[in-house]
Amino acid sequence: MKDQFVVPARLKKTSFVLMGVGLLTLLIGLIAFQGENATRFWAGLLQNSSFFLLITLASTFFIAATTLAHGGWQIAFRRVPEAISMAVPALCAILFIIVMILVFGGKEHIYHWVNAHHVAEDKILTWKSAFLNKGFFTTATILTMGLWIFFTLKLRNMSIEEDGWDLKPETGRKLIWRNTVWCGGFLVVYTLSVGSTTPWLWLMSIDAHWFSTMYSWYTFASSWVSGLSLIALFVVYLKKHGYLTYVNEEHLHDLGKFIFAFSIFWTYLWFSQYMLIWYANMPEETEYFQPRVWGEWRPIFFLNLLINFITPLLFLMKRDTKRNYTSVAFIAVVVIAGHWLDFWQMVGPGTYKHLVFPWYELGLGAGFVGLIIFLVANALTKAPLVPKNHPYLKESIVHHT
Repeated sequence: MKDQFVVPARLKKTSFVLMGVGLLTLLIGLIAFQGENATRFWAGLLQNSSFFLLITLASTFFIAATTLAHGGWQIAFRRVPEAISMAVPALCAILFIIVMILVFGGKEHIYHWVNAHHVAEDKILTWKSAFLNKGFFTTATILTMGLWIFFTLKLRNMSIEEDGWDLKPETGRKLIWRNTVWCGGFLVVYTLSVGSTTPWLWLMSIDAHWFSTMYSWYTFASSWVSGLSLIALFVVYLKKHGYLTYVNEEHLHDLGKFIFAFSIFWTYLWFSQYMLIWYANMPEETEYFQPRVWGEWRPIFFLNLLINFITPLLFLMKRDTKRNYTSVAFIAVVVIAGHWLDFWQMVGPGTYKHLVFPWYELGLGAGFVGLIIFLVANALTKAPLVPKNHPYLKESIVHHT
């Protein structure tokens, strides 16, 4: 059984090429986007760094949620989301640098509220100044990222540490209890951050006059289904290369069901957020949808629905499709690309306004993809691909849907 991952030269080369594309795009953007056009330079960085951070953090959430549910089906490939989560510290560092430059570098073309003069003359911004200020933004960002990194590393280290345990019945109970406590702690942090504050600060405050109580859930749904797709991609890749012996089409079927279900959940939030604001017809709320539904960004807004709902719905509705490695890999790529597009239309209309071909944003995205491949592949080599001492491993091996 191939239980120790070795990074293929081709995969390593692919990651370096993609990172090179990203770096080259960044340098071209630095030259091309000067003066008033600098808005797009920073908007592209904010969009990509926040999107790819949240979809890798979704792997930590996957581990925590399935642990609290006492789900044993995923143990056969648990080391995959663990490895993906190891990209979180690096992506946190990148996003932190970007948002700190935006806030303290006076980049008011991204965050209008950083300009005290604008706030003083604007009743809505004045009302929100209790939390839309540099001090609160920085404190919340540092605290949130610090806790994300702490819990992500803690869960990973505990998992690797358990490989060396002499597993007895009482040891197994101790292992389950310890994992449950730490995963419960992370879920509290995740709910209070991704489920509320961080999307408000990093993304929703771009359109500072606008607010939506569903925005954080919408952001969560987008990043969560993309995170599930990323897990599925790495599972398929490893399986195709002879690893993950215990993983079979039963496990793939469950991953496919998750992607199918949460694509529908995302659509429910997509519609509900729009429907409630359309029904209220309040100027400070409808201004967010004005450029997206009736303006230049209208094609992208509805393309989201086609890619992120219609496509996975029709593709994953059939049982056989969810059990086919090629089909699941294809739809996973489509879902990730579709929700990257979703984040683009969340950031673009509020910053550089006009709809343009996203060559710069796509180039940066390629760089982040390369970085994630590099970090995840490296993490996969650090531990056996099967957590052999986990009490639920046998349940995962005989899993049947």
